[in-house]
Amino acid sequence: MSGKEEYEIQDLEKNQRLPSDLSDYESTPVVETAEITQLSFVDRIAAKLNAETKGIEPVTDEEKDDPSIWSAASMWFSANMVIAAYALGVLGPVVWGLNFWENVIGSVFFSILGLLPVAFFSVFGAELGMRQMVLSRFLLGNVTARIFALINVVACVGWGAVNTIASAQLLHMVNQHGARCPPWAGCLIIIFSTIIVTFFGYRVIHAYEKWSWIPNVAVFLVIIARLKISGNFTTGEWVGGATTAGGFLSYGGVVFGFAAGWTTYAADYTVYMPRDTNKYKIFFALVAGLAFPLCFTLILGGASAMAIFTNDTWAEYYNNDGVGGLVYAILVEDSLHGFGEFCCVLLAMSTVANNIPNMYSIALGTQAMWEPLAKIPRVFWTIAGNLVTLAIAIPAYYKFTTFMSSFMDAISYYLSIYIGISLSEHFIYRRGFKGYNVDDWDKWDKLPLGVAGCCALFVGCVGVAVGMCQTYWTGEIAAYIGEYGGDIGFELGFGFSVITYNIIRPFEIKYLGR
Repeated sequence: MSGKEEYEIQDLEKNQRLPSDLSDYESTPVVETAEITQLSFVDRIAAKLNAETKGIEPVTDEEKDDPSIWSAASMWFSANMVIAAYALGVLGPVVWGLNFWENVIGSVFFSILGLLPVAFFSVFGAELGMRQMVLSRFLLGNVTARIFALINVVACVGWGAVNTIASAQLLHMVNQHGARCPPWAGCLIIIFSTIIVTFFGYRVIHAYEKWSWIPNVAVFLVIIARLKISGNFTTGEWVGGATTAGGFLSYGGVVFGFAAGWTTYAADYTVYMPRDTNKYKIFFALVAGLAFPLCFTLILGGASAMAIFTNDTWAEYYNNDGVGGLVYAILVEDSLHGFGEFCCVLLAMSTVANNIPNMYSIALGTQAMWEPLAKIPRVFWTIAGNLVTLAIAIPAYYKFTTFMSSFMDAISYYLSIYIGISLSEHFIYRRGFKGYNVDDWDKWDKLPLGVAGCCALFVGCVGVAVGMCQTYWTGEIAAYIGEYGGDIGFELGFGFSVITYNIIRPFEIKYLGR
């Protein structure tokens, strides 16, 4: 389908109310008099640049023209082969006192636990053609889905800011004896690079992510070589007990939040895959595309962190400049010098691949919150989301970096609640894909209202509160695990939400009929 025909169909959907049955849609002729000029000026500009203008409307079978399994898998391969995942791996030994092998076990186990729902909901995009936050109206209830859409928008901005700060930090480290990149300029570079890709939408995003992992892998291999040559790496001592268990659980909670973070976007990146694509191939390709980069970067981050304990210079760099300082110490200081600085720049730019899913899906989440917002083009919301992220990242770099990281760790708990409710609805009440009528995606009188979903969200938050262990709050149950507590917030949030949802949902169906 040409770009012009796509925009004409969108006009018809707005102005002529196409039949809800897809067979009727297929037999409806395209009216050649529908003019692109009827679109908003933003969409007209996007149309001239061949950017995607489709919003949250379900993707029809005729529009499903992306059969590439590799494209779906590489999307997440690149998004996770980044410095943000590497930085997360550093936290295990440095913050929670894990040795290298404990860090490896936590990284692998909790990564796989978190990525499974991402791979699972990616299948929904191909099967139903609905964006994840629109699909959520069926899974959570119409009202609950809009609450989660708001949380998701906040999460997109927050993670985008945290990731941007980390890369700006690394860019600032480069060329210490000459002109250095100011932190604010580093933030600008990352954000505007993200805008360039996300502006064009689905196809350009997939094309970028398909290959952007290559330089990142090359830099990480250089880091491995430098760790080996330096002789600073050590596996550390095994220490048992409740305190170690608490640290392991707390690290696992952060890893789970990072790995599962893509769950609320998952279907967004497979909606153009044909409905008859093998669902098992999609699922297992996504598992592989997520698992390898996540485990690889987290384990490498943990190995780099272990080297801090044997090298005072590296420790000083880390204490002064965080993960950016550690990477600089490994690659540049008494090491590769100019080439090492070049590697630092490449690794800093890897954040673009990580920010792209956030900044594309922020537009779809915003449109899904409220019908009037859906009338504003996706391109506008994508650009606006990037600019808001920039506005937060620059002051956060100077004033409240620690707060931003802690806040984002806390907000990631909502993912376990989302997963618990969604899986319950899909398997128990809809009993698979046969329980969805795509035509009902925007009909308040057909979608579940969300009484059970809202109750499960509230009770799930109570579970999170008693199980979380953060610097600013330790729950009553978490406090019993070791000397410093152990974070089981996502486990309790999941359990509380599942129990509550399955108690209330049958009554909602009985008395409301949907």
